[in-house]
Amino acid sequence: MDSETRKKYILQQLDAHEKVSLTTLAKKFKVSEMTIRRDFNELETRGMLVRKYGGAIKTEAIENLFSFNKRMETNGPQKKAICEAALPYIEDGDIIFIDCGTTLFRLAALVKNKRIRVITNSLPVISELMHSPTIKLTIIGGDIDADRQASYGAVTERVIKEFAADKAFVGADGVSLSRGLSSFDEKEAMVTKTMMEQSREVYLLCDSSKIERDSYFRLAPITAVDFLITDAFQDSEIAKAYQEKGLKIIIGQP
Repeated sequence: MDSETRKKYILQQLDAHEKVSLTTLAKKFKVSEMTIRRDFNELETRGMLVRKYGGAIKTEAIENLFSFNKRMETNGPQKKAICEAALPYIEDGDIIFIDCGTTLFRLAALVKNKRIRVITNSLPVISELMHSPTIKLTIIGGDIDADRQASYGAVTERVIKEFAADKAFVGADGVSLSRGLSSFDEKEAMVTKTMMEQSREVYLLCDSSKIERDSYFRLAPITAVDFLITDAFQDSEIAKAYQEKGLKIIIGQP
């Protein structure tokens, strides 16, 4: 089993059990304890766990990785401000992708009266828009992940490739100058990547806690994004570096 798969399993175990054992993990994966320590070190650097003697315990960051409902409670005002800042960039007649995720779900409530076509794999977005008299809604099928409340997989990616959208409104678990956009979940990342590739313009909606943070699966270079919409940008030099990469930065303040 490769390093990234081990690390994902470690995070899942921490979410379920609060702590993990170094010895138990080494036996499960049939690797040395030193190998598991290296995995711990990388995850600790990302703020995902705290190393303790003989194992590790979870941090608050893990609460936001797995459950849609858990993540809905995090940074609510910031997410609302981000979506309000994105709204003027959606015009009547647009064909848009709306990615899954709690920030993008908030965008759905704001576009209900627009005369647009929305293509999405997000079950909450579908629920929000399905009764709108002005929205033309296209549902992307595939394998359903109940925890993330969205469809994923080869079928989902294949269907997305049949469309050509004006704009994609997407999310990521991390974005940085060095690694671009990254995600905790590779299947979610592949859907986001495919939406981006099938769109004329890409709008990345993410709160400031994800800026200059890396998750485990790299999904796209930073140059694949046209607009970065966030709630704040604390470091003006880093903001300038993003702009030099071609991104337009839009700030929606809570």
